Amino acid sequence: MMKKLISYFFQGILFTVPIAATIYVIYKLLIMVDGLIPLKIPGLGIVAILILITFFGYLGTLYFAHPFFSFVERLLERAPLAKIIYTSVKDLVSAFVGEKKRFTQPVLVTLNKESGIQQVGFVTQKDLTDLGIAKDKVAVYLPFSYSFMGGLVIVPKENVSPLNSSGTDMMKFIISGGVTEI
Repeated sequence: MMKKLISYFFQGILFTVPIAATIYVIYKLLIMVDGLIPLKIPGLGIVAILILITFFGYLGTLYFAHPFFSFVERLLERAPLAKIIYTSVKDLVSAFVGEKKRFTQPVLVTLNKESGIQQVGFVTQKDLTDLGIAKDKVAVYLPFSYSFMGGLVIVPKENVSPLNSSGTDMMKFIISGGVTEI
């Protein structure tokens, strides 16, 4: 009887903890975003931010707004610290949602041939000759589990094997530490 109760308890943990954690993180993010524009009505800050972002997207697509955004972009790219932050964030965001998505080619990278150590990553650049790196090398982003950080390695093309899976599935697999089923 006690064994069954303990089994039910652990099954309950497996069921409720992921749901509770997801709800908690989403709730905290919504509260944080809603607090960016402090309005008296809860949730109105989020609505205002969504409308503002959509409006900027609309302006960005119009021909007359393009010179304004180009001007602001040029200003940011001239400021030493702002340039690094702005271009890095812009490139990262466009890698996920822009026209030039970068995390679409998952690969298995052999890091050490003698030991057979391999890691899953994403090819982000196939041609590195502009950087003075040989043509037989590619840039591979190696995300870390349970983190949005990662490392970039330059490896010989022969050490990279394409995987037959979508970039989204492989990113979930990596970030979960390999426990997510694909």
